Amino acid sequence: MAGNDPADDGELSGPLADESGEPGEDAEEFLSDEQLAAYGCYTRPPTVDELDQFFVLDDEDRNLIADKRGDANRLGFMLQLTTLRYLGKFLDDPLVVPAVVLDDVSAQLGIVDPSCVKAYSQRVNTKWEHQREIRQRAGWRGYAEGSAELAQWLDRRCWNTGETSAQLFYGAIGWLRQRQIELPGLARLMQDVSGTRSAAEARLRHELVGQINGRQATFLLRLLDVDPKTNKSALEILRRRPVEQTVTGLIKALRRVGEVAGADLGGVDVTVVPQRRLRELARDGMMRNATALRRRRPYEYQLATLLSAIVYLEAKATDDALELFDLIVTSELLARAQRASKTEKLRRYPRLSRDAGKLAAAVEVFCWRPWTGVRTSRSTWCGTRSRTWCRARNFARRWPTLAAWCCRRTPTRTASGAPR
Repeated sequence: MAGNDPADDGELSGPLADESGEPGEDAEEFLSDEQLAAYGCYTRPPTVDELDQFFVLDDEDRNLIADKRGDANRLGFMLQLTTLRYLGKFLDDPLVVPAVVLDDVSAQLGIVDPSCVKAYSQRVNTKWEHQREIRQRAGWRGYAEGSAELAQWLDRRCWNTGETSAQLFYGAIGWLRQRQIELPGLARLMQDVSGTRSAAEARLRHELVGQINGRQATFLLRLLDVDPKTNKSALEILRRRPVEQTVTGLIKALRRVGEVAGADLGGVDVTVVPQRRLRELARDGMMRNATALRRRRPYEYQLATLLSAIVYLEAKATDDALELFDLIVTSELLARAQRASKTEKLRRYPRLSRDAGKLAAAVEVFCWRPWTGVRTSRSTWCGTRSRTWCRARNFARRWPTLAAWCCRRTPTRTASGAPR
């Protein structure tokens, strides 16, 4: 059956494509006076793209008027057919069309004088006979034949998207026109749209509220109680995330997680409704104050909104606490350890530098400074130097970093003993 996916069909293109309604209006008042007057009639001349889409005549169209006599009959018949494609319904007066439509259709039929169409209304029954013939031969159906399919499409669309009554109304017009189903009267279509939407919304609320028990419902309703000291409700307090990036703020964030979890909603399966609808209810509950939520009717609507808000807050409060914990660990604990390590290095550095300076001076005297003392025997000189190198090698093995630092501080010498 056509129209199984509410997201990819029923889009309206034509004179009413840009109309929309505001959320929250009553079922009887979801259209303005201008929108009511624009239903099923020309409100502006069609655009070039719309002329190409709805008013171009093909061979099948021309076959429909092959047996029609007179330019007035052929032109009037085609005006009714193209108007039905464009608006989805016949006009009471089929000749009340924009001049651009009359000129375009008459040019395609090769009619030089479009004003001859005035003779089309001389015989009253002609337009009714042509309308009946168009329904039979062009494949158009009456609204009674397609109303059940439309109701199913509207129910799926409302269940999945939560569109307003006005959006569903104009979506239904596009859906009917695409399937060549003639539009009904304005009151009938408005009644069907508002009734289907009300039933879908009631079913959505029942699916959510039917899973909670009395204790959970009491917990949710108490969230709207206002504290006289702070003049804020418990829900408004829970909606506020901690701002202190300290351990105290982390404790408040964890306490907030515990308070939200007090509803004990682990057994509630919110996946029975579309996630988009759940987010819309949660957004509504997060934005409105306690007074507006208490006034919400029916009673199931109030509970469904609070339930969606708390389900959202459970995830939000946990994410806020984890984010704050990560921030504190990064900025407080690790930074404190780094500061302590740096302080210890600075404390030990003066002593290390003093000892390394002495060792560097000693190495420089032994290795590079010219010998000015009394010459001793070669065996004494070699033995002293061997013992010194042994000690230096042991020192380098024990403190390699310090030995390397000493070598960097010790200037190199040329062959003659002068520093470079």
